[in-house]
Amino acid sequence: MPLPSSESDPIAELLKRSKTIAVVGLSRDPMRASHGVSAYMQAHGYRIIPVNPQFEECLGEKAYASLLDVPEKIDIVNIFRRPQFVEEVVDQAIQLKVPAIWMQEDVIHERAAEKARQSGIFVVMDRCILKDHRARMR
Repeated sequence: MPLPSSESDPIAELLKRSKTIAVVGLSRDPMRASHGVSAYMQAHGYRIIPVNPQFEECLGEKAYASLLDVPEKIDIVNIFRRPQFVEEVVDQAIQLKVPAIWMQEDVIHERAAEKARQSGIFVVMDRCILKDHRARMR
């Protein structure tokens, strides 16, 4: 299906309509990219849900061991995991019918991305959500 116009920006539209981001692989270490990116998105009005089995809380939010444990609606699953762990996360996102999956810079898994797209999920791969937000949402 063609986009309505050449002016259309699906990433900007995603960022505008989304409110809740589950961050898989979020670290409590403020020096880690996952922490800084999540804190930035939180400061810009997004609800951040940490997904990491190693702790119970991060950035003032309850953490969950797995996406499947998150009891509320998720708009974007933001993945900060090495590529070999991506397919399991994507399978969980498909099961939850999450509308969008965002794989951060250097997180590339073509087969998982295609599986998600086949399930009707919008996929962003090998991009930083902070950089895209900063560039589009001034």
